[in-house]
Amino acid sequence: MTNLPPPAEELRILDAELRQLDLRRAVLLRRRAWLVHTLRAAAAAPQPAQGTGAAPGGPPAGPATGAAARRPETTAPGVQNVLLVLGGVLLTVAAIAFTLVSWGHLGIAGRSLVLGALTVGALGAPVTLLRRGLRATAEAVSGLATALTVLDAYALHEVAFTGADGVGYTAAASAVLAALWAAYGVRLGLFHPLPLAVATAHLPLLLWAIAVGAGPLPLTAVLLATAAGGSAVALRAVSAPVRVVAVVGALGTGAVGVLSAGWLCWSASDPGSAARAAALLVVAAAVALVTGRFAPNREVAVAAAAAAGLCLVAGSAGVLRVSVPGEWTVPGCQLFAILLLAAERTSLPLPLRQGLVHAAAAVQGFAVLWAVPLVAGSVLGPAVQAVTPWSGAPRTVRDAVFADVPAPAHASTVPLVLAVGAAALVVAGRRTPRRPAVMVVALILGWAAVLVLPVALQLPYTAGLVAQAAVVVAALGLAVRSDRADGGPSPLALTALLLALLTSVDLALLSLASESATIGVLVTLTVLFGAAGRRPRHAPFTVPAALAHATALACALGASAGLRPPHTALLVLVVPAVAALIASRSSGSRATVPVEVAGAAAGLLALTLAVPDPPMLALVLSLNGVVAAATALRPERRAVGWAAAVLLPAAAWVRLAAWEVGTPEAYTLPVTGPALVVGYLRRRRDTAVSSWTAYGPGLAATLVPSLLAAWDDQHWLRPLLLGVAALAVTLVGARLRLQAPLVLGAGVLALVALHELAPYLTQVVGALPRWVPPALAGLVLLVLGATYEHRLRDARRLREALGRLR
Repeated sequence: MTNLPPPAEELRILDAELRQLDLRRAVLLRRRAWLVHTLRAAAAAPQPAQGTGAAPGGPPAGPATGAAARRPETTAPGVQNVLLVLGGVLLTVAAIAFTLVSWGHLGIAGRSLVLGALTVGALGAPVTLLRRGLRATAEAVSGLATALTVLDAYALHEVAFTGADGVGYTAAASAVLAALWAAYGVRLGLFHPLPLAVATAHLPLLLWAIAVGAGPLPLTAVLLATAAGGSAVALRAVSAPVRVVAVVGALGTGAVGVLSAGWLCWSASDPGSAARAAALLVVAAAVALVTGRFAPNREVAVAAAAAAGLCLVAGSAGVLRVSVPGEWTVPGCQLFAILLLAAERTSLPLPLRQGLVHAAAAVQGFAVLWAVPLVAGSVLGPAVQAVTPWSGAPRTVRDAVFADVPAPAHASTVPLVLAVGAAALVVAGRRTPRRPAVMVVALILGWAAVLVLPVALQLPYTAGLVAQAAVVVAALGLAVRSDRADGGPSPLALTALLLALLTSVDLALLSLASESATIGVLVTLTVLFGAAGRRPRHAPFTVPAALAHATALACALGASAGLRPPHTALLVLVVPAVAALIASRSSGSRATVPVEVAGAAAGLLALTLAVPDPPMLALVLSLNGVVAAATALRPERRAVGWAAAVLLPAAAWVRLAAWEVGTPEAYTLPVTGPALVVGYLRRRRDTAVSSWTAYGPGLAATLVPSLLAAWDDQHWLRPLLLGVAALAVTLVGARLRLQAPLVLGAGVLALVALHELAPYLTQVVGALPRWVPPALAGLVLLVLGATYEHRLRDARRLREALGRLR
């Protein structure tokens, strides 16, 4: 079945098609005239004589063939147009020069006779030229005629109307000339007089208003009336140039008129002035709607309706601005934008309805942008509390958020604006294919409305904390409910989770103003996110958040108890232990890695807190090593054993340094011996175990502390014994082809040798002239550059050799 449009819509479509056919017919007629002229000129041209070397009807032969057959660089019509345009321009310049320069040398009779004769001749010549088919020449002469009419108007003012006001006379002359050119172009069917007449027709009303001294309001009305006339011409014109000129003129005068009316409306000091300016905006909206109603192009109709909707909202809001308090202006704009949505239920054409809906959406977007400063301040402002924690609870939430900067003006209605925007999106999202994205944006706007509500209403500090905690609970509940409704992860649930996390961070920062509030909020957040982590889909987000809040809680409890940061680190270490336990129970799930990362971050924080106290640092290192070793018991986390192998010896070394032990070997050798035995037994049982796993920890337990002690030892015995031991380890590694003994022994031996040679190297460098070290460095660089490829090959061979070791 075919859905026929309404009669009015079908009539508009038929009119548009007829205008297109008329335009196409005019183009074809001009093309036909040119073709007739070209054929007549070709027939009148002399035929080339048949001479020697050329066959009858064939191409010429001989050396001149290339020159004769060369393609011309321009066409005959192009040459014709250039000549005609140039001739018309020169004649116009001559007429202007005659009028302005030689005018005073003739009497009144001579002046009238010469200029009148020229004008009549120029106006009448195109008639004869058109009869002979010389349309292009007629167009050029008619251009001279239009220029002469302008000069006639000037001459008439200088002779007969010398006392007339220049602006008023120009207005009258432009009106007469526009009518004359239009009639002349229509009568003779010429090309350029009609666009020129349309362009000139935009001047009379405006010039007349300026001449009579009209104020801003009448001038704006004149601009809108001119734009309405230009729109009518653009809708009814058949010729493309006329339509283009009319569209440009209508857009220019209309835009200036709308901006002027909007400025008058929004700068008015009383409701009466604002209402008069708003009436002009209503007129502009009516013109735009009528233009969109009869526009042949759908995009133009939508744009015109959108502009009309914006004009209506601007006018209504301008009147509202001077009638109600300032904070209600933006909500009023939103109300008028919602009223525009009622156009969806009217019988207006679909493009107009779509344009009005777009205007309503644009107004809602501007309203949301107006609310952004308060939202951004509410989200980022609590971070200032981290600079001066526990400085005292402020009186209101706004004082805590905007402690150092002034709060935005007219903020009391921001929650209403955001809530209305969210509600509009929810209603609009039911009938759009992009419903998930629309609902996500609506959720963000609703969250922002609730978040800024305590700040906008200046609630007490405690009430603000409770309100933000309620936002966290509501966001988590919405995430759970969205997952249940959709049967799986959804964009709405993910957005709700992220908003809950962001609000929790904001709440934790806001609570730093008071000690009791900080502890209470962190306990609440830890429990809340820990409970939410029982759902597997949310665990990758909620469990790490719970661990992060627990870490902050441990720091807060330590500070509240008066503990120093190194002792607070022991409280923080509870978090990595709990994280390792949770990860072991949820092994293989999506939450495992985020939980382990959160635990590792807490362990790193504990190490940072314990750095100033070496004994406590040793204890924290050992406890971290124990947690890492426990994690390495899981088959999929064997690699964490390397961390344990580093942390536990490091704890021992730090403890030895804290005790100021001068002979660390007494404590490390008893560990190294059993460790090497255990490694040897393990390699006998499992040959796949690498030497780093079997012998690396045991060797490093003695070699590294001894190397550190030998580096500060001024005697020769320890370096000698350490060097001998390192040499022995290196030789054993080379003999058994074991990588760990070879690398560790060679490295320690090289460092011991460097330590022993350092005083002599210093003496040698001090004895040498200053130019010798740069020269040696340059020589070394040259040698290295010359043998670069060879050294790379040797390095690859060494790497392959080490790789073959076990």
